[in-house]
Amino acid sequence: MTENRPQRSVKRTLPARKRIALVAHDGKKTELLEWAARWRDTLAEHELVGTGTTAGRLSASLGLKVEGLMSGPLGGDQQIGARITEQRLDLLIFFWDPFAPQPHDPDVKALLRLAALWNVPVACNAASADFLASSPWLGQPYEMAIPDADAWVAARNPQ
Repeated sequence: MTENRPQRSVKRTLPARKRIALVAHDGKKTELLEWAARWRDTLAEHELVGTGTTAGRLSASLGLKVEGLMSGPLGGDQQIGARITEQRLDLLIFFWDPFAPQPHDPDVKALLRLAALWNVPVACNAASADFLASSPWLGQPYEMAIPDADAWVAARNPQ
């Protein structure tokens, strides 16, 4: 019988200098900017990427390099999801707005699904982001288990 989910049998080591995505819905951008200002010195030690106007506002207000992707509704969430799948993203700080329905809700759900699948740490509010940013693992290598995608595909498609 074929497994419905891939086994987490592959080890991935996150580097000491993490690749961190910073994303916020419109109603949460100010909250993310305030959080990032408190953690500016810590964030400066890592590679930062963000969606749409969030990246620009973070870069301007903090004086940090933040690689800008597309806006979420224009595909930015999917760009971040692709980086997760390719193991080119290590942490996701995503302040999503529980009170505002988003036109791209399916993309948001897909992004969070990929983060869960690939074992990427996610913070969805200031408190959880504080826990991630203050973790001793943030500034050092961290070994974790991820799905063995090749074995899963091979088992589902026998030659």
